Amino acid sequence: MTVQQLIQQYDLQPHPEGGWYKETYKSTEYISGNALPERFGGSRSFSTAIYFLLEQGNFSAFHRIKSDECWHFYAGDPLLVYVMQLNGTLDIIHLGNDIEKGQVFQFVVPANCWFASKPAPGSTFCFVGCTVAPGFDFTDFELAKASSLTVLFPQHKAIIEELCR
Repeated sequence: MTVQQLIQQYDLQPHPEGGWYKETYKSTEYISGNALPERFGGSRSFSTAIYFLLEQGNFSAFHRIKSDECWHFYAGDPLLVYVMQLNGTLDIIHLGNDIEKGQVFQFVVPANCWFASKPAPGSTFCFVGCTVAPGFDFTDFELAKASSLTVLFPQHKAIIEELCR
C-alpha cells in the first residue's frame, strides 16, 4: 500500500490544513441550532466522518473546531497528534498500532482545543479517520496563526512555529 494508491482508491482531495481527505459519512439528520450550544450558530448534522492521510514531510497545521473529534488509526505508520489543552498543557498522542510502545488506536480531541498532527519520525505515511459530533462544518474550522497562538502559549513556541502554515 502506497500514498498514491490510497489517494486514488479513496478519491482523496487536498485538505486546507495539510494532507489528504475524503468525507465518508455525513448524517442525513440534523440537530437544530437552538438545541446546540451557542458556539455553533446554526444546525449541524448528527455526525460526520472522514479518511485522512498524511505522508512524511507533510503536517496538519494547528487548528481548532467547535466539536469533539475522534481520531482512528487505520494503516501505515504512527501519527503524532499535538493537542493544546485549554489550561496550556501540550499533550502529544501517538496514534498507531503498537500498543507496547504506548500507541493508541483512538483518541478524542476535545472541542475548542488547538491541535495539529504529523507523521512520527521514521513514518512513511499515516492513514487515519476522524469522526466529529455534532458533525463537522467548515464554518466551525479555524486555522491558527503562529503569531497569535504563540502569544497564548509562549512555552510551546517551537512546535507552534513548526506546525503552522
